[in-house]
Amino acid sequence: MSEHQRKTRVALLFGGRSSEHLISCATAGSVLAHIDRDRYEVVPIGIARDGRFVLQADDPAPLALERSPEVVGGDAVLLPTAKDSRALTAVDAAGAMRELGEVDVVFPILHGRFGEDGTVQGMLDLVDIPYVGNGVLASAVAMDKHFAKTVLEHVGIRVAPWMTVSRGEWRREPDAVRARLGDFPFPVFVKPARAGSSVGVSRVDSVLDFDRAMEVALAEDSRVLVEVGVSGREVEVGVLGGRDGERPRASLPGEIVLEEGTYYDFDAKYRGTPTARTECPADLDEATVHALQDTAIRAFEAIEGSGLARVDFFVSPEHGIVLNEINTMPGFTSISMFPVVWQASGIEYGDLITELIELGLAEER
Repeated sequence: MSEHQRKTRVALLFGGRSSEHLISCATAGSVLAHIDRDRYEVVPIGIARDGRFVLQADDPAPLALERSPEVVGGDAVLLPTAKDSRALTAVDAAGAMRELGEVDVVFPILHGRFGEDGTVQGMLDLVDIPYVGNGVLASAVAMDKHFAKTVLEHVGIRVAPWMTVSRGEWRREPDAVRARLGDFPFPVFVKPARAGSSVGVSRVDSVLDFDRAMEVALAEDSRVLVEVGVSGREVEVGVLGGRDGERPRASLPGEIVLEEGTYYDFDAKYRGTPTARTECPADLDEATVHALQDTAIRAFEAIEGSGLARVDFFVSPEHGIVLNEINTMPGFTSISMFPVVWQASGIEYGDLITELIELGLAEER
């Protein structure tokens, strides 16, 4: 880059009000550590658990997962209030204001509700600021497991059988819900409809454990998905948006190999517990790899995806290919599958961040 070329200014948005606040912070730390500093100037903005936008240090060290990172203090950050400006403003504790300058694009590293669900995307659309990743519709659909499954089934993609239960329904008619449970073989998984990172998820092997699992899930959301457990290999595929009108691209698949009797829970995903390991590329025949990639792209297109997604599958001789979830802002921590599968597919971590930013700048919303 010549001295006359200005660096692209990227507002890195992380933290948030969801139960995945810690993971968002850790992911942001990885991005800060690996983003191309010759091309990009970063303005780190944390969203505290109470929803305040606050300026943070441009330093990945405090955001390491083992430090249980959290957005706390800092000058308040005000976003533009109209589409004719992309300038940010900081306000200190005494109320003094200073300009932070304009940003070219926002990179919302937000997981879960109030960030991955279309809310922040809608806010950015209102003031016409480009951003990385999926728009309002794709974010909202994928975040809600009930509606995601509904859309995917509509385009002919196989998903595990499920039922959705609201908090009100569970309080009014628990016996009726338990009766519906009788239609499903055990084990079942009980999940908050709009949470990720395995927060609030329980495996239920007996009706005796069902009530407790419902309470755990309903503590995270007002609706719960009860889903039949599908036996099979857990395989994940990364998707990147296409360039210049081309179709999206799918990575080689990666596999999560679990110890018998365990599932891919929070600790396995983010703390690297010995109950799980990842293998990438997964040891699959060529036809299965192509089928997974094609299904991942079809799922991405079905929700009108843009930028990126990680699509999670079960694969077995008995069930074939079953789509488990589509994640519109997958984790970027050092052991996260999304960067791992793209590295195996020829795109290194730093280059992946660059590609996502460039896709965000080019996206027509």
